[in-house]
Amino acid sequence: MRRESNRNLRLRLWLLGLMFTAALAVVCTRAVMLQIVDGSRLSRKAADQVEGSMRTAGKRGTIYDRRGQEMAVSVNVASIAARPAEIVDREAAVRELAAVLQQRPQEIREKLSSPRRFVWIKRQATPRETETLRRKNLPGIEFVTETNRFYPNRTLAAHVLGFTGVDGRGLEGVEFFYDAVLRESEVSVRVLKDARRAGFLTELSPGRVPDGRNIVLTLDHGIQFLVESALQEAVVASRARSGMAIVMEPATGAILALAISPSFNPNAYEEAPKALWRNRAVTDPFEPGSIMKIFLAAAALEHTPLSPRSTFHCENGRYKIGKHTVHDVHHYGVLSLQDIIRYSSNIGAAKIGGTVGPEKLYETLSRFGFGRKTGIDSPAETSGILPPYKKWAEIDTAAISFGHGMSASALQLATAVSAIANGGVLMKPRLVSAVTDAEGRMLERFDPVAVGPVIRPETARTLREILQSVLQPGGTGVLAALEGYSAGGKTGTARKVDERGQYANDRHLASFIGFAPVEAPRITVLVVIDEPRGQVYGGAVAAPVFKKIAQATLSRLNVPPSPSAGGKLRVAIEGGGRG
Repeated sequence: MRRESNRNLRLRLWLLGLMFTAALAVVCTRAVMLQIVDGSRLSRKAADQVEGSMRTAGKRGTIYDRRGQEMAVSVNVASIAARPAEIVDREAAVRELAAVLQQRPQEIREKLSSPRRFVWIKRQATPRETETLRRKNLPGIEFVTETNRFYPNRTLAAHVLGFTGVDGRGLEGVEFFYDAVLRESEVSVRVLKDARRAGFLTELSPGRVPDGRNIVLTLDHGIQFLVESALQEAVVASRARSGMAIVMEPATGAILALAISPSFNPNAYEEAPKALWRNRAVTDPFEPGSIMKIFLAAAALEHTPLSPRSTFHCENGRYKIGKHTVHDVHHYGVLSLQDIIRYSSNIGAAKIGGTVGPEKLYETLSRFGFGRKTGIDSPAETSGILPPYKKWAEIDTAAISFGHGMSASALQLATAVSAIANGGVLMKPRLVSAVTDAEGRMLERFDPVAVGPVIRPETARTLREILQSVLQPGGTGVLAALEGYSAGGKTGTARKVDERGQYANDRHLASFIGFAPVEAPRITVLVVIDEPRGQVYGGAVAAPVFKKIAQATLSRLNVPPSPSAGGKLRVAIEGGGRG
């Protein structure tokens, strides 16, 4: 019996061991299958439940003015996202999100019904919206830290700066033109989620995400402010449609200020009409009117025996060219070339243009940059229109001589007159002077670029003297005369073309462009007032704005007074032309 009992016990132990061995073999086999055969697939599945990936980038670079003032910065904000598959009660989530984010329920419902694993609900939410939703702790709702562009000076230099969209890409202005510099390349980062599947923790710390590079503008924050203030005041006072103003350094082509009125706030650009977004000083051509007499005089001095004292009969205010008649506001008889510019006689200009001839006039205007882009670092620049001289009739030569029948941008005019102030050398205009890294170290510097000489230095000197007389008693620009500084310039008044393609009697562009001091010009200033009411002439509407801008700018730049200018100037309008 005992022997039989021992045999049964051994059999049981052997069977039990066999079962454990079989079980162990199954477990090992399963482990091998999970770890080796299905390991990669299961790892991905597990990772999908606790981690994901997203494209991200560092902060967009800062935009500074020439003195280091911040003009555009990036700040951290939270964006609201959702994992639709993890939302338990979709309708409850729709109600909560719509109420907090002030969005249409149907719009949110469509997003939460998406088959995608991750959807954006609202990019760059406000702090109040973010905090309210965090407290509600809605399943499947997540908060992603992004950066938002902020313009601390609101409307200041809005047309130069432009703005960015919610994806951080530049859409207008230097934000668009230098987008690749300001916005660093995106990187892919791993995203970890907590047990509630809310919140993000990336393996790449914010400090390791590469930031964009900074750019330094040529703009001066203080000059920009005073230019915008003076321009806005003039537009309101003249009940004008709009206005533009540019301040440029003739010797370098640097834009110290560029203002357009009305402006907009790039922090809320969607609230402004799209027509206000573009930089019209760069993008929009117009017929400049009598400002073009400056370049007519340059052509005459360069290509003919004419001198400032050469005389022309101005036909007492009425001059026929074929079936067309050219008029002057005042009835002038014999005027010298200098006085034709000083009094802004259209008839005198037409006769000078006839002497110069279409080919040499066209050549001179082309050398000054009309009919082609300046190459400024701003998007959508216009080339203006300068028709080929071989197509000019006699009346076309006359009209172009006093600024009709062709078009130019405000930037082209400022650049061309700056060449005269710069001794005859045309400079490429620019808005950015340097690129720096996140620590402020210089990466790239943009030095002044000379396009080349356009007139002889002695011609430029003579033109500056002629233009100085425009601001003296009797000239059309007397209201532009500065206190303590010598200055030169030219008025412009152009009739605008209406919807029928005809010149309107009640729609004008009033302008003034000048430089100071005459002896060694530091600034060129252009002012354009679009459709002023009441007074419409450049000498009455735009010249006083030039004075206000130039006076304050020279003071800010610490330019010493002109020895020849004396003290406060006391002048009065005596005669004068249309300008």
